[in-house]
Amino acid sequence: MAKPSDEQQRALTGLLGLGNHSARKSHYPELAARLDELEAERNRYKWLFENAVHGIFQASLQEGMRAANPALARMLGYQDPQEVLFSLTDLAGTLFVGGAQELESIGEILQRERSLLGYETQLRRKDGTVLDVLMNLLLKPDQEGLVEGFVADITERKQAQERLQQLNDQLEQRVTARTNELLEAAEALRDARDAAEAANRSKDKYLAAASHDLLQPLNAARLLISTLRERRLPDVEQVLVERTHQALEGAEDLLTDLLDISRLDQAAVKPDIALYRLDELFTPLVSEFQSVAAAAGLNLRVHMGDYAIHTDLRLMTRILRNFLSNACRYTDDGSILLGARCRGDALRIEVWDTGRGIPADRLDSIFLEFNQLDVGRAADRKGVGLGLAIVERIAKILDYKIEVHSRPGHGSMFSIEVPISHEIPLPISQAAPQPSTGNPLPGRRLLVLDNEVSILESMSALLGQWGCEVVIATDEATALAALQGQAPELILADYHLDHGVVGCEVVRHLREHFSRAIPAVIITADRTDQCRRSLQRLDAPLLNKPVKPGKLRAVLSQLLA
Repeated sequence: MAKPSDEQQRALTGLLGLGNHSARKSHYPELAARLDELEAERNRYKWLFENAVHGIFQASLQEGMRAANPALARMLGYQDPQEVLFSLTDLAGTLFVGGAQELESIGEILQRERSLLGYETQLRRKDGTVLDVLMNLLLKPDQEGLVEGFVADITERKQAQERLQQLNDQLEQRVTARTNELLEAAEALRDARDAAEAANRSKDKYLAAASHDLLQPLNAARLLISTLRERRLPDVEQVLVERTHQALEGAEDLLTDLLDISRLDQAAVKPDIALYRLDELFTPLVSEFQSVAAAAGLNLRVHMGDYAIHTDLRLMTRILRNFLSNACRYTDDGSILLGARCRGDALRIEVWDTGRGIPADRLDSIFLEFNQLDVGRAADRKGVGLGLAIVERIAKILDYKIEVHSRPGHGSMFSIEVPISHEIPLPISQAAPQPSTGNPLPGRRLLVLDNEVSILESMSALLGQWGCEVVIATDEATALAALQGQAPELILADYHLDHGVVGCEVVRHLREHFSRAIPAVIITADRTDQCRRSLQRLDAPLLNKPVKPGKLRAVLSQLLA
């Protein structure tokens, strides 16, 4: 160990109060070692102070900067740390961007809190540029007003934050702009959708109105042709009448399908669910299609069973009528089976045929509008392919499941599942057989109410040919005048008359006027639920225009028998 210098010896002597030679000699080695340690510690802190990455300074709250390390000098743009030993005035006017007010605020906090950590501020560099820094300031407890500070340059971090904020702002602006574009696009799509729906509703209303108006003259033509068909005519004229009848029948089927599609697309059909025996559904269909199948050389078989179902009888009849009609149309020979089998809580009603079958790649398209299977010659085609499209829409309204299975060359099976009931109502009682009275129509006095003169004339001609005495009228007043106080035996009334009057009201008024429950039949092209409900209250059967003469005659005979 090096021998202490004279200056060190005098410092030790004064420090310890050792004045005599013996004391100095006794404690000198220990004190010299401690002094070397202190010197080494001081050198280490000096090295750290001078080589620290961050700026370090010592300052007085009353006088200004006392010491600064090279890092702080470089940070502020100076070569020598002595250049940054600013006075209190220079600190306020040159170094701190916040000036005297900021310095005063820092001093107050240090006096109160003894420290100021994580303090962000701005310092002015030698070239006038501004530096963002983070300071930790400590007020030394043993020396009044002496502050030690540590300074970190956070300019890049602040710039990165600002850049990130700019990017966020730009992103938000782009998101806002894109959102606005999407909202505008969505609004445009909504407008386009609303316009399309409005156009579709307009089309449906027009189609319904046009179909209704077309059914009126078609009904008159159908009645006139039916009158001619029942007369004895030369063979040439009879052929022409028959061809006209077939053409009118095709037009009637097409208009009926178009009208039904229009009502289904407008959601104007509301199901009327009730409990029915299966024979109430099957018996009229079998009666209707027995002759159709026989005319096509087919055998119609029925497997009914003792079941009851919850359904809308009218809509369910329409579905099965389409199934049976297609089976008759596309079966050249063999048989057709209408049957039902229980499947848990559902009854699956099936229509089988031995017809041409449907290719597998066509099964998904048969329920589309205006789609028909290949039937060869155009003359063999009937309708425009709306039957199964109507079936699908009705099934969706009723929430029923439809299935199709088919093998080309072997036949097809169409089925629909209907909720089954474990409660089976009693069968409708059959009236006791009555002695045959022959044809009940000749000589019967009938009132025909319609606002279309052509229909009145056509109906009068047909009923007159059946031997009826016909009184015609366009409204209630003309009806009372034409009847001349004598009640008719039956009333045939159109549902929609002039000036918003409906035939049901006129029938009720005539019944009240003559104090008799006069039988009535309502004839209309209106297929709405409102019309059906009115007829239920009136207790009168409904015939849709164009009226089928055979069905009209059957209804009149039943009511007048």
